[in-house]
Amino acid sequence: MPSTVTEIPSADPAVAAAHYAARLSFETDCWDVHHALSTGVTDFVLVDVRGPQLFETAHVPGAINLPHGKMTERKMGEWPDDTLFVVYCAGPHCNGTDRAALRLARLGRRVKVMIGGMTGWADEGFAVATGR
Repeated sequence: MPSTVTEIPSADPAVAAAHYAARLSFETDCWDVHHALSTGVTDFVLVDVRGPQLFETAHVPGAINLPHGKMTERKMGEWPDDTLFVVYCAGPHCNGTDRAALRLARLGRRVKVMIGGMTGWADEGFAVATGR
């Protein structure tokens, strides 16, 4: 009798590679964002989609504050069309990142979600910024 792990066979390696490549096209993590910011390779705009009060209390250094409801075609026009936006919110319990990613995609913008959000950032022990 197989275990519950092997009861359902694993995917073919080519299928698994395609799956994980696709998944990584939708998301990044706190460590990768921190590394990019630390090395000055900021080829994306980091967006905290929480409300202004939470942003002022603590946010990822280098992030801008832009709640998803404020993401309009006019506002997003401030950046070139090929800009990659990396969005985050409070953490895994918050769907603000998904709402922001959906809104940006509907506006024809490139987007990735920083999985973990502020909770993940804190779990990694990374410093936060305060204020605007």
